[in-house]
Amino acid sequence: MSDLLPLNPDTVWDILNDKIDDAIANGLVWHCLGYRYDDVNGRWDATDVAPDWREAYPEPPDFIESRPATVKLTRSIPAENKQLLKEQLGFTGYKVGELVPRLTRRATMANWLLSYLRSASI
Repeated sequence: MSDLLPLNPDTVWDILNDKIDDAIANGLVWHCLGYRYDDVNGRWDATDVAPDWREAYPEPPDFIESRPATVKLTRSIPAENKQLLKEQLGFTGYKVGELVPRLTRRATMANWLLSYLRSASI
């Protein structure tokens, strides 16, 4: 994935505000999980993916379309990092009329990415 955006608060905001294409948002999470696309063989390499993810998803899941994958992503966020959207970004959530699965799944991806950033900086 050569078109990865930098993983920073601005990118996370763009995910929350639906300014980044779903494929790019998915790609950021996939990359952080360890998935790499092998251009030579034309398939995904999950060698660096944690075993529980690799077993459940040998190829990276579409977190926007797959509720089970998003639930797994949510469960993988440590309890102390569950509120990072609010604590670090001041995100107050979506309005009632905006509560659709696509946006709430993007919020999960954004929170997971913040959690990933926090664990990477420790």
